[in-house]
Amino acid sequence: MSPEQSNSAHGRFARVLRLGADIILGVIAGCVLALIVTNLLLYAEGKSVFTTVNGWTTTMKAGKPGNSLLLRALMADELPAANVAEESVYWITAKDSTGHKLNGRHDYVLHFPAGGLPPNDAFWSLTMTDAKKVLVANSIDRNSVGDRSGLVKNADGSIDIPIQNTAPAGQQANWLPGPTGNFILWLRAYQPGKTVLDGQYQVPPVVEVR
Repeated sequence: MSPEQSNSAHGRFARVLRLGADIILGVIAGCVLALIVTNLLLYAEGKSVFTTVNGWTTTMKAGKPGNSLLLRALMADELPAANVAEESVYWITAKDSTGHKLNGRHDYVLHFPAGGLPPNDAFWSLTMTDAKKVLVANSIDRNSVGDRSGLVKNADGSIDIPIQNTAPAGQQANWLPGPTGNFILWLRAYQPGKTVLDGQYQVPPVVEVR
């Protein structure tokens, strides 16, 4: 091969490499842009269907026929296996009453006033997961409490649920053990009552006590 032919071959090879690199960079940029746009669309969709009161976020639109693909994707990520509201309503929070992240370094209480438990015709439960939505291992093997777990009422009929990493003195019957790090609380009411479905019922805030 003559020097001229060799130079020409190298030039063509360099152009192919540059073209390949441009294509790869274009694909990467397109994927990143698509991810950003999708997240923005999901955020906008979430703003339109979720409501947050006292730090608890919920929706009445889960599981409905005709939901858009974006809404279905959002539900699959935020509330996996969520049913239609008439069957069950879910509330979720990762923050206390002041907006700080729930964390096992602190102690919290969820106080339901007398007559203030989630209205339902079946049952309700409060479940603990870590920040990755995985159940938390603990010394008493308890991941949830509810109307079937023998909660002890206060003298006025109210119920306090201590949420903390270490056992609370004198309140172990109502204790929901937490991890050492950040965590999430899930409240569910099955066959929820009318005040839940029409948005009148409000879950009390999770209050830090230590």
